[in-house]
Amino acid sequence: MEDDFSQSLTPPVSPFAADSLCEMTPARPACFCCSVTKEEPTGALSTEGYAARGSLKRLLLHLDPAPAEYETDTVEVFGFPWVTETALVESTKPLFGLFRQKLYRLESLVQSSSHDFGQAGNLHYEAEDLRQQCVSFLQYVKVFLHRYLEPSSSLEAGPSHPYEELEAQFPSALLEELFGITLLIGRLKDLPANVQSAFTIPNPGKVCIFPPSWHLLHLHLDIHWSVLEILHLLGHKMHGQVVYAHQFVNLTGENLTDTSLFEEHLCSLLCDLTGLAMGKYSKVRPTEALSTHHHLCSCTKELWVLLMHLLEYRNKVLHTQSFWSYMNSLLRPLVSGKPAAEQFSGLPTHCKDPLSFTWWLVTHVSMLGQYSRNGTLRYEKHLGDNWTLVEELLKFTCNPKVEEQVRMHVHCCLSLCLLWEPSTSAVSTLWDYYCKNLSASFSVPWLGMSGMGTLCKTPLALLDQARSCCSPSPLHSSGHTQLYRSANSFHIFLRVLALCLAQDRAGGVPQRQIKGRIYSKFSSKKMQELPEAGLMNFLLLFLVVAKQVELEDVAGRACELLGFLPSSCPTGHRSLVWRGQLSLLLLFQERGLDVGAQATWLASSFNETAKEFYNKTTEVSRRLALWGPLGSYLEGVAEVFETSADLNLSEEKLLNEGFDWLLRACRLSELNSALGFLQIVLAQLRRVHQRSVQSAPPLAWAPGNGSVVKERHLAVAAALWAHFFPFLRSLRLSQTPPAQLADAAAGFTLLALDLPSSAPQDLQPHPVQSIMQCFGWDDMVQPVLITRYLPHLLQNRKILGLFPFSFFSCYLFMYQIITPALLPGRDVEGQLCELTRLVLRLPEVDSLLQRAGLQPTASGLQPTAALEVFVKAVGGVYSGLQVLSERSSMVTRALDYIGDILKHIKPSLVSKNQEGLQLVYWAVGCIVKHWSPLLATAKAQQLLFRIVDGLLLPLNLTQQDKALRDSLPLYLQGLSVASSVSQSQGAHLKQQLRSVTRRYLDHFLPVSPSMGVITNHPVLLSACEAAPTTRGAALRRTILEVLCESFLQFKGHAPPPRLAAVLMFLLELLRRNSDSDPALLTLPLPPLLRCVMLVNEPQVRKTSTDALQLVVERCAAASTAAPCNQMIAVLRSFVEENEGVYDRQVYSVLETVSVLDPAVVQALLPHLSLSLRNTERKRGLGRNVAL
Repeated sequence: MEDDFSQSLTPPVSPFAADSLCEMTPARPACFCCSVTKEEPTGALSTEGYAARGSLKRLLLHLDPAPAEYETDTVEVFGFPWVTETALVESTKPLFGLFRQKLYRLESLVQSSSHDFGQAGNLHYEAEDLRQQCVSFLQYVKVFLHRYLEPSSSLEAGPSHPYEELEAQFPSALLEELFGITLLIGRLKDLPANVQSAFTIPNPGKVCIFPPSWHLLHLHLDIHWSVLEILHLLGHKMHGQVVYAHQFVNLTGENLTDTSLFEEHLCSLLCDLTGLAMGKYSKVRPTEALSTHHHLCSCTKELWVLLMHLLEYRNKVLHTQSFWSYMNSLLRPLVSGKPAAEQFSGLPTHCKDPLSFTWWLVTHVSMLGQYSRNGTLRYEKHLGDNWTLVEELLKFTCNPKVEEQVRMHVHCCLSLCLLWEPSTSAVSTLWDYYCKNLSASFSVPWLGMSGMGTLCKTPLALLDQARSCCSPSPLHSSGHTQLYRSANSFHIFLRVLALCLAQDRAGGVPQRQIKGRIYSKFSSKKMQELPEAGLMNFLLLFLVVAKQVELEDVAGRACELLGFLPSSCPTGHRSLVWRGQLSLLLLFQERGLDVGAQATWLASSFNETAKEFYNKTTEVSRRLALWGPLGSYLEGVAEVFETSADLNLSEEKLLNEGFDWLLRACRLSELNSALGFLQIVLAQLRRVHQRSVQSAPPLAWAPGNGSVVKERHLAVAAALWAHFFPFLRSLRLSQTPPAQLADAAAGFTLLALDLPSSAPQDLQPHPVQSIMQCFGWDDMVQPVLITRYLPHLLQNRKILGLFPFSFFSCYLFMYQIITPALLPGRDVEGQLCELTRLVLRLPEVDSLLQRAGLQPTASGLQPTAALEVFVKAVGGVYSGLQVLSERSSMVTRALDYIGDILKHIKPSLVSKNQEGLQLVYWAVGCIVKHWSPLLATAKAQQLLFRIVDGLLLPLNLTQQDKALRDSLPLYLQGLSVASSVSQSQGAHLKQQLRSVTRRYLDHFLPVSPSMGVITNHPVLLSACEAAPTTRGAALRRTILEVLCESFLQFKGHAPPPRLAAVLMFLLELLRRNSDSDPALLTLPLPPLLRCVMLVNEPQVRKTSTDALQLVVERCAAASTAAPCNQMIAVLRSFVEENEGVYDRQVYSVLETVSVLDPAVVQALLPHLSLSLRNTERKRGLGRNVAL
């Protein structure tokens, strides 16, 4: 080679010629480049590559490879200028020699390269330049062939030009040089490991610095493809003439033609690419099979695409083998284990699972068939299918294999079905496998539960799974690539089946063949032998077929086959059968078909099971097992009703007498499920009915109109009334009603409002009122039921329009008192809060609050606070009325609001729940206080008397002690006002007030004085005010009068019992109120003077003296102009009553008073002198010198 390039070599144009003879270097040609390409399954190929730059398209269309290049007379190749039109013919060997030199130089850079980062840039740019020179030369060869090569005719006898002789020998010489290049570069599989490792070098980012090995590897790819390009172009330019390598034939005796070299090089390249993919597959897990591509970098990906398009073109034009024909010849021996053909020798001897690898490779290579000649993914079919090989692979797959392999193979088959038209033959092969293994678990142990597929617990979930099988995810989506983890192989097969059935919606021959093959595999014996897993797969299979083809035919066949199951089948089987039947019903609904026949068959089976469930002889364990299918029936029928748009497809046939048996045998938890189901059906019926009424013409729902939709809705309602309402009515008087009974009863009430004619005769002619009487107004019904029942109705304006607020107001508010009193708990509290919220929104309540100037705050939403606000509002509105008729009307309304309150609270009074008792006393106390003027009227007096007798003056106070202590101030304040405003019974009310005051003064008064007890005495608290008012003064007057009459009366010299405690109470009463009325203040003055005079016990004396001082000082302060007349009168009376017996003590007391108010005693002196003389005269002993 060195001899060829000695110093004597002079190219056609001297390299030392003037620079002006050389033009600009041609533009950079297309080449394999993955430095700027993101590796995405659906991403476009490299913009620098052969497809994106149009090189492939020009090759196949026989266009100039570089139309804008090599237009000048000279061209620079390997740094030398050459004559463009003759260089390759005249200097074939020198040019290819230079090419080999550049290749050797690049190889030497690879061998000498080190990890010195300082040299990395220099090595990269030198290696890149060497590669570009080689690629540019190969591009020049293609351009030269296209533009200047003409097939030579037979040489004439005459002399010819030397160039013509060279031109005639050029194709052979070029073929020999190409063969030499293939020998020089060898095969991809034989590249050193350090070069092959460049496939895995990551993209370095914006600054692309690659080692020489990366450039050498990609130059090899360029050469391999360019050799095929040049050979294809040579064959085209020779117009089919075979080109022989004459020198090679003469030297070796073997034939070498352009065709044989193309075939040999192509097969070697396909074999090497497959071998590289095989090495990558060794690290691929089954779960990653569809998300892990087969190429090592985007350049090898592009090479696959280029080979596909080239071979498909040659197959169509030159009638050579197709791409898949080559691949089949390569892969068949690998799968069968036979030796490979000679042209495909060189595959690795060891392959992890050759069958799975073949599936994987065929699938990913097929995906590349969607790339166009421009290198973009067009989702068009550019590559024919290869069902011939795939069907052979399926036969290997369907031999006994583990699920781990089968799942991946079927997953690949699904991908191919999405790429190609599905194959009936392939589906038949798979069905033959799955019909034999229908009862298998199809589980992959190392995947855990994630690989078991979706567990369908409801008919809708089962149908949704069938729908997902009929609508597989797009090919490159994560839903498809991750299907291995989320679905088993049988579910993936169903997707393949659905795609195949979807090809021929008109019921063509392939569709009928598949359906017939499926039907033929099931017999009565096979059905009876199916376990639960097999039965589930059977149902899913028929749902998929029914979804894709004739629904009625498939559903009928499914019912026929399910009828082969014995009546004594396990309950799990029965649950599955019903679930599947209900899924078919949902499918019927989806298509707007009547479900009557299917529903009748299903409801009959449900009825028999419900009877067994009710039967008293059924064992407990059996009854527990039966609830499984019964509960699943409830869930499924609920879904049928919820998904129905119009309820006009005979859905009512699912509601038969089986519910009569079921409801009576349910335990509490089961009953709650049944009642929940009932609420769903009721709500859906009302929703659908209201929508149909709103959308129908005005006369469509008029009485007597026999529209089909109306009849259907009435039929559903009639079934509900017949099979559910009697049972609800039987539960209403239960002492422990289920929580959802009220909800269901409210549902029937609203149904009677919407469809009154559907209600049974015993509720006519006013069904709404009749039901409310049963569940809302009956005193025998538990409060907890009513408080949950009423909120449903208060939200409905139509019901509120049927009744005035007073019709049920007493229940609304009284149940806020008695329900927590009897049944405390969070659930009840929640019900009451909701009831309160709705009550406050009622128009009449809102009007009362606004008229009274009261608006509930956030805390007012609590039941007790809301009750207090309402009571205050009623009392405030009444007090503001001036017209007698309005006041009388308001009294009537108020009495209607509370109803027979004592009757309602009676259960709470006998209850042992102290918290409830306190609430009752507080609530009634609020009414007594805030409605006192109203209760004092003639209409309401009797209620007030009953309250006093029933709550305040009972015979026994033991249980109510705490409740009375807390709420007594409310009663005393209310009674005091009532007694002062009553016109007819004022005296009696005052007597009642004094009786109550006397009783509870005594009841809560401690035996020995205790400041803590006295300060919290309820009677004291009721009389205390920050600023004195007329009403407060009236109550204090009553309390003082009762104190003086009943607790401060001396019997002779003996003081009254508990005198110290009474005086302490009196002192606190005076001290905590700033009264200044002498008439009020002097009420306790006589007993106080007597205590000071007669009792020497220190505590009593101090307390009485303090009280006396407070009274005297306040009276003196109130009478600044003159001595207090009331004080003078009391003192005069005191002297007259006691002077003859307690002379010295009387004057001692007066001396004490004189210290506090001298003016009063001075004003009394004339009377004292007269009284003293009269006393001395009566005694007849002369003057009393001691005084």
